[in-house]
Amino acid sequence: MAANDYIRHEPDEPVPPLLTLNVAFQGALLIVSNVVTFVVIFAAAFNDDGSYMSWAIVGALIVAGVATALHASKLGRLGPGHILLMGSGIPFLAACVLAVEQGGLALMSSLVIASSLVQFVVAARLAQLRRLITPVVSGVAFMMIALSAMPIALGRLDDVPEGVGDAAGPVVGLATLAITALLRLLGTGLWSLWALPISLVAGCVIAIPLGVYDIQRVLDAPWFDLPQASGWPGFGSVLDEDFWALLLVFLVVSAVVAVRSSSEGAAIQQASRREPRSIDFRGVQRTLNVGGIAIFLSGLAGTSPTIAYLPTTISLIEFTGVAARRVGIIMGALLIVAALLPKVVALLLTIPRPVSGALLIVIMGLLFVEGMRSVMREGLNRQRACIVGTSLAIAVGLQSQNVLADVIGGIWGATLGNGVVFGVLAAVLLTVVLELSSTRSRRLETELDVSALPGIEEFLRRIGSDLRWSQASIDRLHAAGEETLSAMLQLRDDYESDQPPRLVLNARPSSGSAELEFLAVFSEENLEDRIAYLSDQAEEPDVGDVSFRLLGFYASSVRHRKYYGVDIVTVEVEGSRG
Repeated sequence: MAANDYIRHEPDEPVPPLLTLNVAFQGALLIVSNVVTFVVIFAAAFNDDGSYMSWAIVGALIVAGVATALHASKLGRLGPGHILLMGSGIPFLAACVLAVEQGGLALMSSLVIASSLVQFVVAARLAQLRRLITPVVSGVAFMMIALSAMPIALGRLDDVPEGVGDAAGPVVGLATLAITALLRLLGTGLWSLWALPISLVAGCVIAIPLGVYDIQRVLDAPWFDLPQASGWPGFGSVLDEDFWALLLVFLVVSAVVAVRSSSEGAAIQQASRREPRSIDFRGVQRTLNVGGIAIFLSGLAGTSPTIAYLPTTISLIEFTGVAARRVGIIMGALLIVAALLPKVVALLLTIPRPVSGALLIVIMGLLFVEGMRSVMREGLNRQRACIVGTSLAIAVGLQSQNVLADVIGGIWGATLGNGVVFGVLAAVLLTVVLELSSTRSRRLETELDVSALPGIEEFLRRIGSDLRWSQASIDRLHAAGEETLSAMLQLRDDYESDQPPRLVLNARPSSGSAELEFLAVFSEENLEDRIAYLSDQAEEPDVGDVSFRLLGFYASSVRHRKYYGVDIVTVEVEGSRG
């Protein structure tokens, strides 16, 4: 795995107070800008008179603050312990607008709360969904999000007040983009650390003489104000006919968001450390749980659902080199305080749209590259290349011409015709087809104990014989299975029950290789990290390391996924016919 040389502070490392506040302020600024933008777009879609918008901005900022701080904490199954900026987003926008048109904001609130349950279900069943939520599906989601947001970013470049020259917006945007690129490419030390705020300030300064910067809303805003409770929409009845008519749409959108969130939970782990480790899927499950809570709280507040801003987060970490989780906690607190200080929020909102559009272009570019990395993480064979190419082609085509909206019509046409939604669905469906068409797996159930070795040996040798492998290949297959069992037994120290855990061995044979999948429940250590660590050590291993070294020798690849309740070790062994 490639090192993230830009990381200065990992999630659990201490950070100087001033640096913590600096990075937290930058993150809060980005969240505030996005939250208000999406709330304004949402409120404008159903001709709000202004009363709801005031409530929604405060509610959305408070929910974003709670969710961002929760994700940075370590609270059982709720706190992954990583920075992940969160706020209002696009995925639910069309469904929420339709719900408001059909039954009002109260109906929307009830549907948002119901849809949050999908996040918790996916989190609990993530191990069973592992063959659908793959790095390829994740990569397609990232790349499509980036591509779909590019028109939005470009559209901001000419979004200027009335009476301003047509060239003013592009000039401000291009100047901001040039400054950001120069600081990112050539900046070192403090220049690199302050690249984002420097670009924002420089863009605003350039915008002043061109008439793009408006300070009046800051002057008109009070310093402190509490949200008006009259703007809270309340809840609609679940017995309402419109609720059941729209429920499936919200559940589908929530499922797509859950797929994306699982990818984001994995990606932020890789982006937060100097030497990326194997993905801890328990952390991914915690990310999904935080996402579920964020959507649930959004429903309670009567605002459009809060989601993660992965590209913005990765950009912030890369710009600052800080991935310490305490920054996320301070960031969440700043958002809650900002929600109660209208003048501060108004000051942040004076950032011209061309400036934010230029920064969004940079952020989306980083996300697209992250999607490419995700696709390439496990190699790009013929089948994976087909999934990526087909999904992207369909999704990009729908982004430019939504034919489903014309054919299907209504909310289903708008939802399924969305490039991101259909791109992810296409990738999942193609993955299902690949799984169904692959060789049928064979299954052995036993116990995670040394007494299981004879049964595993007979099981694996029978598979090798059925594949007509050479004796040397059959011996290598058996040796890989034996060393996997031995290595898993060494990681059982924390297992406190008198009874050994249940072990399930799934084998997926093919002509040139066999994939062995061991499922069990035991300790905290990761086999994949252990093997990678040993490859860099001296040639005289400890006795306890022998099984790990032998496993790395016999197997062409080893992947270890840890979930709550189950550990999965996948070993691939290559063979040839005799």
